[in-house]
Amino acid sequence: MTVTDHPVDAPPQASVDFHHGSHNDLLDEVDVSRVPQAKLDAIIVPTAWPVDALREAMRVAKRVDCPMVVLCSRSATAAQTKRLANQEEAAVLSVDVNGSWAGMPSFATDRLLHGWGFGSPSDLSLKRNLGLVLAHGASWERIMFLDDDIQVVNPEELRNAAGLLDEYRAVGLRNIGYPDNSVVCHAFREVDGEQDSFIGGGAMLVSTSRIASFFPNVYNEDWFFLLGDGVPFKAARTSLMIQRRYDPFANSERAEHEELGDTLAEGLFWLLDSKRGIDSAELSFWGRSLYRRRALLDHVLERIDTAIGDARLRESIRASLIAARGRSAFISPRLCQDFVELWTKDLAQWRSFLRRVPVTSSVEKFLAEMGLSHRVHRSDRLKDF
Repeated sequence: MTVTDHPVDAPPQASVDFHHGSHNDLLDEVDVSRVPQAKLDAIIVPTAWPVDALREAMRVAKRVDCPMVVLCSRSATAAQTKRLANQEEAAVLSVDVNGSWAGMPSFATDRLLHGWGFGSPSDLSLKRNLGLVLAHGASWERIMFLDDDIQVVNPEELRNAAGLLDEYRAVGLRNIGYPDNSVVCHAFREVDGEQDSFIGGGAMLVSTSRIASFFPNVYNEDWFFLLGDGVPFKAARTSLMIQRRYDPFANSERAEHEELGDTLAEGLFWLLDSKRGIDSAELSFWGRSLYRRRALLDHVLERIDTAIGDARLRESIRASLIAARGRSAFISPRLCQDFVELWTKDLAQWRSFLRRVPVTSSVEKFLAEMGLSHRVHRSDRLKDF
């Protein structure tokens, strides 16, 4: 009997039976100092926080000497970003992204998730997808996605990381700061589980000519982005970044929101860890995958009282895990399989859409062609590029 074939009445005996705490064997670890440098065309930063959070990213862009595109919503506006960029003397193009953009495709996975009550209010995927479209329209070959809560330890090394895009579709930075995991994986670590972190869209360089994937609007969208061009997905990790500390257990709704995306992504990566293709993710696989997921949630819940001494932390983790367990009860094998099948169709639609994107000599010309000029602000230094 394999670890994926537990009968319903036989619980897994060890955490490795129901959870892979690391997927890093899927990555190539590269010494950045051994990589020839290449030009980085743009740094793309999606933000919804007050614009002061952008100062660090602007300083990175200045050190690399490349323009920065900031995609703004909620607490951030393009006009505020321009003022900050002028203070920092950074070359920044800022765009207001308010709601959907009519020029983007409508995805079947979005309709599925909303129909099942799993729709997400987040606009992060929309912004990253818009960043991909801008890169294609502006003829950018090498771009970097950078979140506003990330510190790049050695910005000059980003040119070396960009050089890796001649071989890899995507290159992520190694996180030496606060681990970037789902709430459930943070909780697993808190009860002494062996939990690593993977590369993610918060600090990822992408070759626009080598990848034609998109970010679906579900948690772990960056894992799906890596998977979207098939496997092995040929990704590397190099250089260093620091994720700012946050409290993953501050609000149990976070765990509830993440549960479906975490279940889907961990399930597909389980297949990759097992040297199997994601095309083997059929209905029976998702039944076993959900069984493993709920065994993980139960394992953490059972260990909270003995493994965690801090009462406040203990109760906040418990609340988050109960929320995740409750959400998991509404996830069926059919929903998982339908999502993957529709995601495959969305990928084909996205590639067809990209082939129709008009290619121009600059991002501003592209934005004008797309009718978005009224949403754009440019800093004074941008004219230097």
